[in-house]
Amino acid sequence: MKLLMHICCANCSLYPLQNLFSNGIDVKGLWLNPNIHPYTEYQKRLESLENLQKIWGLDIEYIDHYGLTDFLRTVVNREDNRCILCYSMRLDETAKTAKKMGLDGFTTSLLVSPYQKFDILTSVGKESEKKYSIPFYCEDFRHGWKDGIILSRKLGLYRQKYCGCIYSEMERYLKTESRN
Repeated sequence: MKLLMHICCANCSLYPLQNLFSNGIDVKGLWLNPNIHPYTEYQKRLESLENLQKIWGLDIEYIDHYGLTDFLRTVVNREDNRCILCYSMRLDETAKTAKKMGLDGFTTSLLVSPYQKFDILTSVGKESEKKYSIPFYCEDFRHGWKDGIILSRKLGLYRQKYCGCIYSEMERYLKTESRN
């Protein structure tokens, strides 16, 4: 089986990649993250994935387009549903790309994060599966999240402090301020 894995960042990809490889699944990565803000954060995450690619010899396709404008146009006035919209943007493109490449399915490294909305992410993946007629590989990788953190530190990868979007960045700082 050959999957296309949407990769949100190097850190979140570590455990899912190890798990899939150990189960004999061939994985090609896809960098596509129009939600990340600011641009300097986007660049740090991209460079971190490129470093991981070199260290592990990964096969990764890059859609290196800073798509903040598209992301904001999609979520403006719908901020309460921004995650589902963001998941849809990325998983639809991943499914479409996997289909074009003739692969057996697609997945996402987002499935490892305890901070993501797993049920919504799974639902969006299944919708993309139907829309593009290619299987969504859904596995709950969250139990390996801490293992990924340990490994990312050992590899010296950049570790971000929020999901990536301007709204999560804002929420991160608002929580910090409210604790002071």
